[in-house]
Parts: sequence; C-alpha cells; structure tokens
Amino acid sequence: MTNLRTDLLTREIRVSARPETIFRFLTDPTLMTRWMGQDVQLEPRPGGIYRVAINDAIIASGEFLDVAPNERVRFSFGWEGESNPVPPGSTTVEITLIPDGEFTVVRLVHADLPAEEQEKHGHGWDHYLSRLAAAVEGRDPGPDPFEAQPGTM
Repeated sequence: MTNLRTDLLTREIRVSARPETIFRFLTDPTLMTRWMGQDVQLEPRPGGIYRVAINDAIIASGEFLDVAPNERVRFSFGWEGESNPVPPGSTTVEITLIPDGEFTVVRLVHADLPAEEQEKHGHGWDHYLSRLAAAVEGRDPGPDPFEAQPGTM
C-alpha cells in the first residue's frame, strides 16, 4: 500500500547556474535580498535563525534544521503575526540542488502545509523561485510586488 502525503507542495525549476552559486543565494542574507525579502536574517546551521521580512507586515520565520553545503537546506517555516494559519516553525521547507550538466534543478518541497494554504503558498514559491533563477543567472528580477503590498501575498 502506498502512502501518498497530501500535505506536500513540490516545485522544481531548472537554473543555468552551478549548485555552489545557488547555495550562496539560499544562505547569504545579502544575496537572498536580491530575490526575496527586504530584511533577511540567516544563520545557516542546524538551530540557526531563518527570518525573511518580505515587507513590514509579511515575515517568514523558523530555524535551519539541516544544511548540506552546495546540496540542500532544510528549515522550519511559518508566518509571524496573530491568527496566522501557518505559524512560525509549523511547516518544513527543503530545497535540494541537483546538478544537471551546466544547469541545476532546484527542487523545493514544503511539508506539513494545511490543504487550504497550498494554492496560496504554491503561487508564492513559483514567484520566488523564478526570482531566484533570475538573480543567480545574473539577471535583474526587478522590484518584488509583494514588498510594496503590506498584508498581501
């Protein structure tokens, strides 16, 4: 009998960059702000801080659970603020970097996400993965519309 999890959101994107380049954009706060967040605090080690302020009202937080240089990061994830259906640390995000010739497949798996939140978070991850690809490929992802819209995403 196969156990299919319904609480997993999976996204993949193929990027024209090496895993070590992409890894830095996932673990260096200055590089992360090129594609996600206005204010980023990262301590990429197990137990270290993961906090990304998209704007003053939308802030993701959790902690790093696993860091395998140039291969993978895994962190707990949720949104700060009262009455949030996905509170800080309540879900887990794993980003794996899979070499593919001159490219890298970036696979994101968001686990433990409530069913009613999957579509919204899927749109958000699609948005940010395309911005990550642009940044690591040396292109300008442009202004992030979510940064200018407090309370919406």
